[in-house]
Amino acid sequence: MKFRTMLAVTAGVLPASLAAILVLLTLYSWPAFRFNGIQFAFQNTWDLGNLYAKPMVIGGTAIQPGAHYGILFLVVGTLLSSLIALVLAVPVGMGAAIFLAEVVSGKLRLWTSFGVELLAAIPSVVFGLWGYVVLSPFLAHSVFPLLADTLGSVIPIFAGPTGSGYGLLTAGIVLSLMIVPLIAATLRDALVAQPTTIREAAMGLGATKFETVWHVTLPSTHRVLIGATFLALGRALGETMAVLMVSGNALNALPHNIYSPVSTMAAFVVSQLDRALADPTQMALRSLAQIAVVLCLVSIAVNALARLLLLAWGPARLPKR
Repeated sequence: MKFRTMLAVTAGVLPASLAAILVLLTLYSWPAFRFNGIQFAFQNTWDLGNLYAKPMVIGGTAIQPGAHYGILFLVVGTLLSSLIALVLAVPVGMGAAIFLAEVVSGKLRLWTSFGVELLAAIPSVVFGLWGYVVLSPFLAHSVFPLLADTLGSVIPIFAGPTGSGYGLLTAGIVLSLMIVPLIAATLRDALVAQPTTIREAAMGLGATKFETVWHVTLPSTHRVLIGATFLALGRALGETMAVLMVSGNALNALPHNIYSPVSTMAAFVVSQLDRALADPTQMALRSLAQIAVVLCLVSIAVNALARLLLLAWGPARLPKR
């Protein structure tokens, strides 16, 4: 009984920690919730007001004159950059996982798997610096003009101007490189764990190697793919430093094409923290904490959606007799 109690206490530490973080952030940001209201997520102006003027009181809350807080541009930037990252990373991750599990073997599989997983160990600030110094200038001078001339005539969001290379698409590319190892390593392990007999049975029926993978082993790991995809989405939603360095840090502006500068919620909290500390009423800091609460709730919603999809697309339950 003591062993079961110890396990229960240990297992309860993680959800208790999450609940504590969410509750404490909500309590700290509650004055911002009262002042900003529900329109906080649907307005597009973030303005700390006149930080040198005497604070004023509105509805029992002290704020600086002219202060207004809205994060629609942050919500849009966060969702779009994460969506682009998934669109790029899922096919690449699936291809890498299939290659590692079905094509290579022995020591070659070991070393190539190590190379893929090594990407996950690289600090995000290294990705951000590489994106800032190398990737963004290359995209701005060589890739984005080509996309604007070709796809831009068919798909309006790819039309110019292409900008300086620091923007939505660049952030999505950097994020995709950061989440590919999560998808590839998780799906590879699931594919390797599939029984050899199902592969032999499929080939015995005349299926090719590709048909065996595509129609037999890969469908049997769809639950793992869903879980890995949403795990990667959670990583993309919360990424900070890498996005901060390549996104362009747009303020109060929605993207007009795929090259436009954007800001994300996590990166914006870091970039605005210094200015928020200069607000004597602390409303700016509490509003940043409100952004953190919103981001936390979005992450919880993403994981809840993943659970629902796993339940909906999971193996059918045996009928009751």
